[in-house]
Amino acid sequence: MERARLLRRVHTAVLSGQRAPRPPRAVVFESWRRSLAARVDPDRWEPPVAYGSDQLADVRAEHPLAGCVPMLRRTLLDAADGTTHIMIITDADGNILWREGHPDVCRAADRVWLAEGTRWAESSIGTNAMGTTLATGRAVQIHSAEHLVRRYHSWTCAASPVHDPETGRILGAIDLSGPLHTMHPALPALVSAAATLVEGQLRERMAQRDERLKERNMSALHALRGEPAALLSASGRVVAAEPGDLALPERVELDRPDGALLVGGREALIEPLDDGYLLRAPRTAPARAISAAPASPTLRLRFLTTRPTAELRGREVSLSPRRAELLAVLALRPDGVNAEQLALALHGEQGNPVTVRAEIHRLRAQLGHDVVGTKPYRLDAEVDADFLRLRAALRAGRLDEALELHGPLLPVSEAPLVRDEREDLITGLRGAVLAARDAEALWALADSESGRHDLEVHEALLAALDADDWRRPTVTARLDRLLAEE
Repeated sequence: MERARLLRRVHTAVLSGQRAPRPPRAVVFESWRRSLAARVDPDRWEPPVAYGSDQLADVRAEHPLAGCVPMLRRTLLDAADGTTHIMIITDADGNILWREGHPDVCRAADRVWLAEGTRWAESSIGTNAMGTTLATGRAVQIHSAEHLVRRYHSWTCAASPVHDPETGRILGAIDLSGPLHTMHPALPALVSAAATLVEGQLRERMAQRDERLKERNMSALHALRGEPAALLSASGRVVAAEPGDLALPERVELDRPDGALLVGGREALIEPLDDGYLLRAPRTAPARAISAAPASPTLRLRFLTTRPTAELRGREVSLSPRRAELLAVLALRPDGVNAEQLALALHGEQGNPVTVRAEIHRLRAQLGHDVVGTKPYRLDAEVDADFLRLRAALRAGRLDEALELHGPLLPVSEAPLVRDEREDLITGLRGAVLAARDAEALWALADSESGRHDLEVHEALLAALDADDWRRPTVTARLDRLLAEE
């Protein structure tokens, strides 16, 4: 507490330009300089909200540290049961994704917005352990008035960054925070040890991914019969090479233009796999052919179904619901979108550009940088999508083709653009079928999921059917049920 009082005098003196009783620690002074340069007001204490409660589950599920939370809980909370600390885990931008710990401290943290979904980067809320460890890349403890914002002078915290063993980039921060009296010099060592454990767990998972990549694709590598080639991870790290002494960097830059990388004296080609890339240096391809612009790959999307599928270069691509929505939006906006427009299309007014940038990054790693472009975000592949063909068939009046294709677009999606397109396609098809008054078209719609409960469609179908048509009793029975439900 005596140290805290001294730090408050230092804080007041330094910010007012007076002589301080002692200089602040170098790491703190440099953080204050960065924070003030970002126009953080020491008297403004509310951090911005990056994610609403309805967004956190999706963001957490996609974050690479999600699988490490149970281990951190055992390491930092369960092993120190009864301590008045809270454990906090952020992403690389300083957004709090998880916060757990002592109930009283959690309630106190809520009162000062030290809560899940808020952003604690230095540029948002000034000097704090989470923001400063992300800015410096090393473990740090921030005590009392070492926080730039005065509201947090009654808190102490220690944090350590977590690095991705795959890329070396910072994935986020692990933090222990608590009231002023809980300050202990061992806290930085404790969070550093926890970060080391997490990085070890991530390294083990990376090794497992490497083994799976080799198990699935080494046969393709051997089939090249000595042609210089390599298997690359999703980030471009070299996992295996043939021949074994092939001269390659540790990591291949995936964004370089085709033909810009030389392997064994020849220009190399990079082909996406489901979980990485195949790098080849063909023997027979002439230099002019390699340097020419390659043909765009074809991306086939079948989204008018309860089980959406995608196919790229003859292989089925595994899609999560979110990535299916991303591809649908990009296909519907062929000229491209920026991060803000993509966030609005996927999440509405609550959309966060930071989230969609991360989602696009993962989608590019899965499909290939030649398929998903940036600036603006777009699909550079030839897109063969059933919902785009349905739209074109309706506009051209090709009713038979539209009925053969029709189905709900990503039926469980609530992404605004996807939902609007789904409703437009259903409404457009319904209007075209009712206008045609064709018995076969009406039957096809009435017998589908979207028309099964449509009273007007069944009434029009009954009127269009011949008196001796075998379908009249079925349609009559359905009409009776629909009328009874009215």
